[in-house]
Amino acid sequence: MSTPFPFTAVVGQEDLRLALLLNAVSPAVGGVLVRGEKGTAKSTAVRALSALLPEVAVVPGCRFSCDPVAPDPSCPDGPHEAGSGGMRPSRMVELPVGASEDRLVGALDIERALAEGVKAFEPGLLADAHRGILYVDEVNLLHDHLVDLLLDAAAMGASYVEREGVSVRHASKFLLVGTMNPEEGELRPQLLDRFGLTVEVAASREPDQRVEVVRRRLAYDDDPAGFAARWADEERAVRQRIVAARELLPSVRLGDGALRQIAATCAAFEVDGMRADIVMARTATALAAWAGRTDVLAEDVRQAALLALPHRRRRNPFDAPGLDEDKLDETLEEFSGEGDEDPDPDGPGGDGGQPPSSDGPQADGGSGAQPEAGDGGEPQPSGAGSGEQSAARASEPFRTKVLSVPGLGDGAAGRRSRARTEHGRTTGARRPQGALTKLHLAATVQAAAPHQRARGRTGRGLVVRRDDLRQATREGREGNLVLFVVDASGSMAARQRMSAVKGAVLSLLLDAYQRRDKVGLVTFRGSAAEVALPPTSSVDAAAARLETLPTGGRTPLAAGLLRAHEVLRVERLRDPARRALVVVVTDGRATGGPEPVALAGRAARLFAADGVASVVVDCESGPVRLGLAGQLAGDLDGTAVTLDELRADSIAGLVKDVQRRAA
Repeated sequence: MSTPFPFTAVVGQEDLRLALLLNAVSPAVGGVLVRGEKGTAKSTAVRALSALLPEVAVVPGCRFSCDPVAPDPSCPDGPHEAGSGGMRPSRMVELPVGASEDRLVGALDIERALAEGVKAFEPGLLADAHRGILYVDEVNLLHDHLVDLLLDAAAMGASYVEREGVSVRHASKFLLVGTMNPEEGELRPQLLDRFGLTVEVAASREPDQRVEVVRRRLAYDDDPAGFAARWADEERAVRQRIVAARELLPSVRLGDGALRQIAATCAAFEVDGMRADIVMARTATALAAWAGRTDVLAEDVRQAALLALPHRRRRNPFDAPGLDEDKLDETLEEFSGEGDEDPDPDGPGGDGGQPPSSDGPQADGGSGAQPEAGDGGEPQPSGAGSGEQSAARASEPFRTKVLSVPGLGDGAAGRRSRARTEHGRTTGARRPQGALTKLHLAATVQAAAPHQRARGRTGRGLVVRRDDLRQATREGREGNLVLFVVDASGSMAARQRMSAVKGAVLSLLLDAYQRRDKVGLVTFRGSAAEVALPPTSSVDAAAARLETLPTGGRTPLAAGLLRAHEVLRVERLRDPARRALVVVVTDGRATGGPEPVALAGRAARLFAADGVASVVVDCESGPVRLGLAGQLAGDLDGTAVTLDELRADSIAGLVKDVQRRAA
């Protein structure tokens, strides 16, 4: 086993280290989600934590890590008699992003089932992680079917397996720790709420601190064992402090005054449900125990709020994370005098208000507005080099009509379009084409059963040959590449109209965020088109680009379509399985250059020839409408929707009106 990087040797990252240590003191806090850019010691700190955790007592030979003092009565390896057991180090089990469902929850032991005719259960990672840490690196990229299983286990403290004639239940209480880079996409809200605490990390901008990071890392890489030995005393001190805090934790008093501050803070930030209140209470208690105190102070409540609420407060997915600390301080001050009195500063832990010693972790517009145009007219062209910024802000986002790609694909996991996947629901069986990846047991047995007498079967075993093997076919959902092609020309730049356009694109971005799509943004204006955002999973970056969208000039529609076609060609080389959905936001006008309308039609037909799914969002307004967006949709072999039709509630309203008339 390789020597882990010492926890106490991590430079800076006080909040990250504190959040991990609080979970070590009180696993009931519920784990931690670490968000930050790549190369910020997220994984290093998490892996180093396991070496600090105290050993756990287990029943000898139990594959499910039962506690010998109170063994699980329904343990598959049981029943166990209460008594003494052996000790083993705390485990940190890593869940790979691409793990299968069987690897996570366990499965039938196929070899024993076929050879001996018995139903034997092979434990998965949820069993290995019981009473330890379950670590998921890049947790935001975890497949949805694995997220659902994690949610069930985290909520119930147990894993239930019902499949292939096997019915197993075993305890699975673990400390869930996840790391992620927000640039690669966000996390499902249901799983996000299951993390007790969240921490935002970033690389230091101080040269001296960066030098120390490099110095320690190079020293560790040259001699891991020697480097760890130099930090052994610091590691031992933190380990002893964790043990002492765990012993003190049951004696910590959480008074009514602190509870009222916790409740008031959660209410002030409009968090959903009561889990935030409970997590804050447990975190504040753990903070007091870590500081060696038996009473929770206001500063514990404040620090608990900074760790437990940022990912739970009600916000738009594109809003910046974090809390308004001025609002937090005002709320705590308002409720500071209510409930029981502050503990005697001269009593036990009277100096607990001091932070931990320095040896250990501590708690710590544009230059000119675009002239407005009337509803029916178009402003004078401002030239290809115009750099004017639109003064219009996006209107409020709304729930959009679901846009999906027809057919059955086999791309990356998501929620938009039907796809053949390795991890979806089983829809049938077929003969394997090449190596067998997922056995369909029932179909295999059915194929082998008629031939048992001819094969001379004896005993309880089943004689299975290669021709009998059947591959499970599965179907799920995939994420697509949604490429927005937005008209930013003068014809679209009237302030009110552009506000509606930005609101529509923002709404579609929100839909793409929820369905785990990659998003790209191409804009065209003046005499050319540009890729405002290369395809990415970070839709918040797309929203930020949208807010500063330059407008004005002519309408080079053909240039925009050709640029989008090139973006798709390059992405197809990088990821051939991911299918594209092109969303063109325009009023359909084309100006500039010879025969601009005909050229735009020829460019659109390139998408139709490639079979690319497309939608045109018609932004034409005013009493006189030319219907050019509809013609463009025809050339694209796609569909056209108006801004009003794009709203899901408007579609529902139209359906209700039709039903009412029919009645």
